This record gives sequence, C-alpha cells and structure tokens, in this order.
Amino acid sequence: MTISILDTNVLLRFLVGDNKAQKTKAIKWFKEATRGKRTILVKPVIIAEAVFVLESFYKHSRETIMSSMLPFLAMPVLHVEDRDALLHLWNDFLGGLHFVDAYLLSSARLQDTEILTFDKQLNRLRDGQT
Repeated sequence: MTISILDTNVLLRFLVGDNKAQKTKAIKWFKEATRGKRTILVKPVIIAEAVFVLESFYKHSRETIMSSMLPFLAMPVLHVEDRDALLHLWNDFLGGLHFVDAYLLSSARLQDTEILTFDKQLNRLRDGQT
C-alpha cells in the first residue's frame, strides 16, 4: 500500500474542479484509498491553506467553504490529523474568527487546555464568554 500526504493543490482541484484533468487524478487517488490501495494523510496546515486560498483567491464565502470542507473532512477513507478539532471549528469560523484561531479554539476546547495568547477575544471565547 502506498502512503501519501495530500497537498493543498490536490484538495483545491478536487473541491473547485477548475482543472478537469487534475480533478480526475485527485478522484482516482481517493478511489484508490477507498479500495485500500493508498493511505491518504491530511495535515491541518493543508486545510488552513486551502481555506485561505478559497476565501482570498476564489472569493468563496465562509459558508461555501464550510459546506465543501465538512464532507471532505468526514470522509472515513482519509487519515485526517486532528480530525475532531477540524470538524468542530466551523461555528467559530463562521462567527468571524480567522481559521487558525478557530482551529486553536476548537483544539483547546476538545483537550480542555488553555491557549497562550495575547488575543483577549480568543481567551474569552475559550472561557465561554462572548
């Protein structure tokens, strides 16, 4: 079995589909994972970069980004690092937090840890305040 780390450009082609040949190749790799021929590792930094590109370059709304990312992150065939934090950050992201702050907040909540930050809003949200 082949073990592969997913790059942002593959994820973007899969989600956006603006290059048919590359989207077809991405789908092929995901199907290989479904058949047990390939293990695909997804790192949080790849999700962060994809969110940034979708928002800044493609001008996708946060709702559209969430709608495409949630099903992707939930794909059981993928080995998503820190999947739970990535699945639970979207309300804070939709509420206006930057993706990385939403990710940190989600991780801190799930692990019941503090965040070492000078960002007062982030600390208030961690403590359940608005």
